[in-house]
Amino acid sequence: MSLHTQYLESFLRSQFYMLRMDGPLPLPHRHYIAIMKLVKTGENNWSLPELVHAVVLLAHYHALASFVFGSGINPERDPEISNGFRLISVNNFCVCDLANDNNIENASLTGSNFGIVDSLSELEALMDRMKRLQGEREDEEASQEEMTTRFEKEKKESLFVVSGDTFHSFPHSDFEDDMIITSDVSRYIEDPGFGYEDFARRGEEHLPTFRAQDYTWENHGFSLVNRLYSDIGHLLDEKFRMVYNLTYNTMAAHEDVDTTTLRRALFNYVHCMFGIRYDDYDYGEVNQLLERSLKVYIKTVTCYPERTTKRMYDSYWRQFKHSEKVHVNLLLMEARMQAELLYALRAITRHLT
Repeated sequence: MSLHTQYLESFLRSQFYMLRMDGPLPLPHRHYIAIMKLVKTGENNWSLPELVHAVVLLAHYHALASFVFGSGINPERDPEISNGFRLISVNNFCVCDLANDNNIENASLTGSNFGIVDSLSELEALMDRMKRLQGEREDEEASQEEMTTRFEKEKKESLFVVSGDTFHSFPHSDFEDDMIITSDVSRYIEDPGFGYEDFARRGEEHLPTFRAQDYTWENHGFSLVNRLYSDIGHLLDEKFRMVYNLTYNTMAAHEDVDTTTLRRALFNYVHCMFGIRYDDYDYGEVNQLLERSLKVYIKTVTCYPERTTKRMYDSYWRQFKHSEKVHVNLLLMEARMQAELLYALRAITRHLT
């Protein structure tokens, strides 16, 4: 995160406030929730402020797991090492070097099946699509009916985007050797099989949709969380805005690039996977800007972070710098957190009314 210092400051302020400053929950409970998912196994007589505090903590650490695994900050079990773990090394490239950001895009290319020319052409094609979309938006907007159709199409397709532990989307040799053996944490939890499930089953005709305009963070979630857990709403809002608007106007070696459409597509695709729709957004942009390998990476990092591998990280946008991919992970993390908060806070609002 230190590659993006403005965001890091905002992140640390909000995390410190959740864990250390005055709040509804006792300090030990906060850390226990972060580790053990206390809301799922705890007592039933929670006050509303305590519940909101717990929900914020859960959403924060669920999303943080996506960033940690997506950025390669995770060990791999090795029976030959005394402590059982070692840092992952793929093609003689160790993830412990990721923080340096020195020519990392070239290192990720050396062991792949793709040439530099191919990755350069992919970059140029992506930039061309961004410029074309910006021009089309200025010239003519799609109708509401068209945008609804495009959202439904993207939402249904997201259900068929497989996560990184299945190999239907990539050649067999691309990921199988890199699968991470996760540590056994079953002794710490009551239900080891508890995890993410798609918001709808495949094959369903009418998939549920959360219309963002009916319950937004800005107009509803922010005020509720701030009322029941003082000041945390301001800190979260600052963090959401910071990552959404963060830009250096660069893409790989190119400068003076408007990345607004790309950042919006990344953020909104995560929400789309959770069934959240923005009426004023054209989801056709998602399909044009986010390639298949990136969608697989996004779904894995967002929904099954423990399955993420470095090869998956390298498989998309191969000319981009590591700092730019960390920026992607920050966007995915905050979009993931906001999606979870929207569902939880909407449920609490309905309970209150």
